[in-house]
Amino acid sequence: MQRDTKIIAVSGKGGVGKTTLSAAVVRTLTECYPEARILAIDADPAIGLSTALGVEVRRTLDDIRKSIVNKTEAGETKQAIELLNEARFRIFDTMVENQSFAFIAIGRPETAGCYCAINTYLKEVISMLAGDFDYVVIDGEAGIEQINRRVMEKVTHLLLISDQSRKGIQVVKTVKQVSDELVMADRVGLIINRVTNPELCGSIAVDGVEDVTFIASDPEQAENDILGKSVFELAEDSAVLKGIRLALEKMEIIQCDCET
Repeated sequence: MQRDTKIIAVSGKGGVGKTTLSAAVVRTLTECYPEARILAIDADPAIGLSTALGVEVRRTLDDIRKSIVNKTEAGETKQAIELLNEARFRIFDTMVENQSFAFIAIGRPETAGCYCAINTYLKEVISMLAGDFDYVVIDGEAGIEQINRRVMEKVTHLLLISDQSRKGIQVVKTVKQVSDELVMADRVGLIINRVTNPELCGSIAVDGVEDVTFIASDPEQAENDILGKSVFELAEDSAVLKGIRLALEKMEIIQCDCET
């Protein structure tokens, strides 16, 4: 039976807490829907989402891609084709699973040279894999282009992350414009993170985005980050978790009556 998968992509300017909020989305979903199948995809080369979720990464999808490329460059065409045909099973080898969610890291950016067929094939395999889950949360690089090119064709929910800075807002405006052309997400939400002066928030707006959530600066999360702790170690009443819950309710990803 085909699942009605919700694919939540998180994007925005670097350094605004995008990865922390992606992890908070995963935690909130696991608590609201403990029976749901949830996949977290780290599409950022830094693989910071693994730390935020308390996951140890041993292999990435780029490791699979490189092995296929190496076979192709060595002229071992038959073996390369066999590797492509087995790509779905090899992707399962890179997946880290626990009782609450599954995790996959994309790995480093694509290297020099054109291997479009291989990259496209792997993207299709990942898309098929996503159909086995109820929720897919993607922590991407700044910008939506990389998510569209390397991970998914379809995004149901796009979460734009910024701080109060003009530069951060400009980045999410650009991402929104690009996503309109490349992804056309069903719902788009904006989160202004690390708010230090609520009085300045009234003038913040992005065309075409109605669901806006403001999250206050969270000293507990800052300490968590310094100590390398996961988001699952945050108190339930932390500003980050309360803010993410509100954002997911506004975008109708979770129901307001779900219990944690």
